[in-house]
Amino acid sequence: MGEEAQEGFAKRANPGKATILALGKAFPHQLVMQDFLVDGYFKNTNCDDPELKQKLSRLCKTTTVKTRYVVMSDEILKKYPELAIEGLPTVKQRLDICNNAVTEMAIEASRACIKKWGRPMSDITHLVYVSSSEARLPGGDLFLAKGLGLSPETQRVMLYFMGCSGGVAGLRVAKDIAENNPGSRVLLATSETTIIGFKPPSADRPYDLVGVALFGDGAGAMIIGSDPVLSIERPLFELHTAIQNFLPNTEKTIDGKLTEEGISFKLARELPQIIEDNVEGFCEKLMGIVGLTDKDYNNMFWAVHPGGPAILNRMEKRLDLFPEKLNASRRALMDYGNASSNTIVYVLEYMIEESLKRKTESREDSEWGLILAFGPGVTFEGILARNLTVE
Repeated sequence: MGEEAQEGFAKRANPGKATILALGKAFPHQLVMQDFLVDGYFKNTNCDDPELKQKLSRLCKTTTVKTRYVVMSDEILKKYPELAIEGLPTVKQRLDICNNAVTEMAIEASRACIKKWGRPMSDITHLVYVSSSEARLPGGDLFLAKGLGLSPETQRVMLYFMGCSGGVAGLRVAKDIAENNPGSRVLLATSETTIIGFKPPSADRPYDLVGVALFGDGAGAMIIGSDPVLSIERPLFELHTAIQNFLPNTEKTIDGKLTEEGISFKLARELPQIIEDNVEGFCEKLMGIVGLTDKDYNNMFWAVHPGGPAILNRMEKRLDLFPEKLNASRRALMDYGNASSNTIVYVLEYMIEESLKRKTESREDSEWGLILAFGPGVTFEGILARNLTVE
């Protein structure tokens, strides 16, 4: 332990295994307080339906979200008043706003991440870019690479429209790249904005209000590589094994369509139940690889994408987890809303913060854990990971 302690490290990564070397985040400038959301939303959309207003007020309380960041602003609505009018073709206007906004946020998050990483940008060999909030050709991966000044030889992968599971899917892809290209350093960037689906409230689409009460905007970034250079790099998590499963005949459970009026999403009521029914088997597949069983649930850390409070509550109940096990997920949801693919970055940041706090209090921490997200398909993404910041 001597050399590791001198370097300020707690655990060593296994040779050849991908590790997360740095995290970064960025947000648009508008901060929305959940307490003021309802009045603001109905005012912006010139709607005065007391029943819908009441429904949204109820949803705003149940989502547990307190604050969120959004790209949408008075300036945008002044410039594009058609976004607040039902039935108008606005996909061009939305994409004009979204394409620029997500690139800007992705650049900012990536710069923050690279600064923490401590190595020059020219050491980045690969880029994985994730978004469900833009559509163009060439894609956002190119605009991000150009905005950062990455080498034209940087190898790019783009993952579009993977929704809430996109961040962990990107991590799975980055892990494969890092492990199959020795010496490589992969920048994973995620960026999302809800403008692509912003709509006025409608009694015909009551489920839209769930999105209004739950989703937020922002960007996230991570650097992934194997065999960290310990004199410079500080590995945070080892990505031991990654798997993906889709659940047959659940395609309509998370249903999204790009229409002339932007994206329309429909989340079926049974989604939390479907996740609850299948999460145990999925987790056990990953845990079994290193001989962990259901008896170890509370000895592990849980970095779960907070799709919504119902999903977290049902997981907690089904797996009989101690309340603090999903603390990082609940904090991310409370502070940023469900920011789709980005949110796993915010969860991992809170996990590290809590891990360091436990260390100062001389409390025991979990070395092994799971990074999980659920998205359209219904698709389960999971990574068996080691926390390298623990003693």
